[in-house]
Amino acid sequence: MSRILDMTALRSFVTVAETGGVTRASGFLNLTQSAVSMQLKRLEESLGVKLLDRSSRSVSLTSAGEQLLSYARRMLELNDEAISRMTDDDYEGDVVLGVPHDIVYPAIPRILHKFATDFPRVRLQLVSSYTSRLKQMFGRGECDFILTTEDGCDPGGETLAALPLVWIGAEGGTAFRDRPLRLAFGSHCIFRKGAQAALDRAGVPWVMAVESDTDRAIEATVAADLAIHACIEGTEPPYTEPLPTGCGLPDLSMQKINLYRAEPAKGAVHSAMAELLRQHYGAL
Repeated sequence: MSRILDMTALRSFVTVAETGGVTRASGFLNLTQSAVSMQLKRLEESLGVKLLDRSSRSVSLTSAGEQLLSYARRMLELNDEAISRMTDDDYEGDVVLGVPHDIVYPAIPRILHKFATDFPRVRLQLVSSYTSRLKQMFGRGECDFILTTEDGCDPGGETLAALPLVWIGAEGGTAFRDRPLRLAFGSHCIFRKGAQAALDRAGVPWVMAVESDTDRAIEATVAADLAIHACIEGTEPPYTEPLPTGCGLPDLSMQKINLYRAEPAKGAVHSAMAELLRQHYGAL
């Protein structure tokens, strides 16, 4: 006799695997922790295997869980695509989302994928630039949504997260020991002045080693151990790492990730995008 996997339980399982725990997953799923745990238990019982290793504080997948995760993702993607294409005929149009370069990863690819699955007829355009330019575009009505990285939050904005700025350098690098300290920042980077002021207050001499309009040039310079940079904690580029505590550099300020939306009452499509942004950036 054939058995049918519960799609709701599979969604809970995938979310737990991707977020690293039942607590975070319950927030994304809008369920209680006990409800998510019960779904996972029923899924394990229906398959007759253990999917999660609960022996440590963090949840990890067993070998059977890793195998199921691949199937589950494909099943959910096909399920969501079928439902969207059969039920979302009314949702068409364009949505323009602006995001600063330095907070595109890791959240934006997941948001874009989920939004495209839920609203396949909506054309979503991503604009990646600096906060100052994004706010100018938003003011001219060129973006429906923008995310910003700022010290405060302007009227009409919504703070999704507040995280510290951290100094970063090459993996295992030593550039942070150089004096004058070599810095790499974009010409319009909103973190630049604050980082320089913090060094001045701490009496650390510095020089701008790289000024560029492209993040790739800055990332390459830092990864090559030729300079250091500052970014929001958790958004470090590849081949870089936060500098160690006690490295002789001053602490930096907290930064807010804010959401601005053009018209809060513009319908289900805009409400869905706003909720995706809240969920993913609130979990950083």
